[in-house]
Amino acid sequence: MKEVRVSARPGYLILLGIVLVIVSVICTLPMIISTIPWIVFPIALILIISLFGFMIIYPNQSRVLTFFGRYVGTVRGNGFFWVNPLYRKKKISLRARNFDSERIKVNDKRGNPIMISVIMVWKVDETYKAAFEVDDYESFVRIQSDAAVRKLAGMYSYDNFDDDQEELTLRSAFEEVNTALEKELDNRLLIAGIEVIEARIGYLAYSQEIASAMLKRQQAEAVVAARLKIVEGAVGMVESALDSLSAKKIIELDEDKRATMVNNLMVVLCSDREASPVVNAGTLMQ
Repeated sequence: MKEVRVSARPGYLILLGIVLVIVSVICTLPMIISTIPWIVFPIALILIISLFGFMIIYPNQSRVLTFFGRYVGTVRGNGFFWVNPLYRKKKISLRARNFDSERIKVNDKRGNPIMISVIMVWKVDETYKAAFEVDDYESFVRIQSDAAVRKLAGMYSYDNFDDDQEELTLRSAFEEVNTALEKELDNRLLIAGIEVIEARIGYLAYSQEIASAMLKRQQAEAVVAARLKIVEGAVGMVESALDSLSAKKIIELDEDKRATMVNNLMVVLCSDREASPVVNAGTLMQ
């Protein structure tokens, strides 16, 4: 069964009618008491019960109406309304809500323990499903979000161990992972009439027991990458220096001298410490 939208009677007209009835009863009260006094109590009872039919609906809110267990419909309009006083009126908000899950420990595709959380923006789209398909739709959102995050983490690795790998990971393929997360949450929350507006991974890190080892690996990768850049730049500088010396005919270098100069320049340029200058007072071969 799907949501059925119904319209309620304007509350101001019903309230005006009740006020007119009360005024009429008060004005004719002596005559009523002298003729049929017993009718005063039924009229008062009906008026009191009628007051329970009034309801105020604010923007982006709704009322789900049931009559002795039977679903009547949903009122989505905002304002002052009156419905059958015997209707049960359940309030369901249609406003967008934020959900920030707790950080949970899960295993990624490689079995590494990671800490992950999700931030989601959602709202109720089908009031009938939210009211009757699940016991508590807010609790349902929390539990299913937790299950979706666990499933998502098991589908992807946290990160690639080798640079040449093209596998999508939680850390590198951020947009793809978030799209998959939104789709998974949509499928899970559809039964409760929940629309997922946006879902993103809010926190992602290795678990504490392996965080230190993984940090060392990342630092080693950074050092290696930096060294590769330094060596690449040093080779270019040495090549440029040798070409410049040969072009300007500043000095003639044989193979041994070129090798010695290349060795000295590479040591100076690639060393992680400052080179100490040495003045050679003899020949280049000394």
